[in-house]
Amino acid sequence: MSSDPKQWLVGIVGYGEVGKILAEDLRAHGVKVAAYDVKLSDDRGAPLREHASRHGVTLTSSHANLAARSDFLISAVTASQTVAVAEACAAALNQGTWFLDFNSASPGAKQRAAALIDGEQGRYVEGAVMTSVPPYRIKVPLLLGGAHAAELAPLLGALGFAAKPASDQLGVASATKMCRSIMIKGLEAMVIESFTTARAYGVEDAVIASLQETFPQIDWEKQGAYFFQRVIEHGRRRAEEVREVAETVRDAGLTPWSAQGTAERQAWVADLADEGLFGKRGDKAFARSADWRTEADRILARGKDETKT
Repeated sequence: MSSDPKQWLVGIVGYGEVGKILAEDLRAHGVKVAAYDVKLSDDRGAPLREHASRHGVTLTSSHANLAARSDFLISAVTASQTVAVAEACAAALNQGTWFLDFNSASPGAKQRAAALIDGEQGRYVEGAVMTSVPPYRIKVPLLLGGAHAAELAPLLGALGFAAKPASDQLGVASATKMCRSIMIKGLEAMVIESFTTARAYGVEDAVIASLQETFPQIDWEKQGAYFFQRVIEHGRRRAEEVREVAETVRDAGLTPWSAQGTAERQAWVADLADEGLFGKRGDKAFARSADWRTEADRILARGKDETKT
């Protein structure tokens, strides 16, 4: 393996929103990128192939095939697949291959994944993404954890990442992310529930005015629209993350009442999106309403239809 990260072949497991963004930014700096996603095996793979072709990304046939050819492997899948991906890649890794776990999983899940990778002579580093990826892209604030975190940090910097070591102990970076998600993902769920209910009673303007007075630094109209957009588009992934959050809370000795409720609300919105309530996934207008009332009205209309049947 070259000592120059820009000469590495970077493998990305998971070619969704995050995987594509990382691939685009790495390719823009001339870094070789390969990727694998389970969607490639069915009819969901066409947009992935088109994107890969446009950006010069090599698509592989399996986790193992990707792992075997990569100098640096990034796992960017849904939270529930964190350990499964590590298991699928571990045996095929070349000795010393870097493995960055980009997933929003609990400290326990990260520790199990690390045992699989390190057990096959790979070098596992947990990554905790500390805010939404799209606005920052590859520069999203990233905390690193584990025995190899300090060594990997400057190498990631050379690739364009904004990463810093949090601890040489696995789980510290992830715990930071999980505790933050109790607040952020919970706020998303609460805004959707509060604003939609307020809309049903015709008091949304009064509620938003009160919030604006209490928290004047937040544009609640704009933030509300953004929260609706993100949960409609990514509620399934968010629900999986918050279930990992709930495990983190349980491991601390608390009952995760807030996290459990957040996961249910996020999954509920994801179910509605899958039913087509907000339009067709893949259309440019999907999850892009500038006014959250548009989506709230769809939810409320569906509720009325259900009560009639």
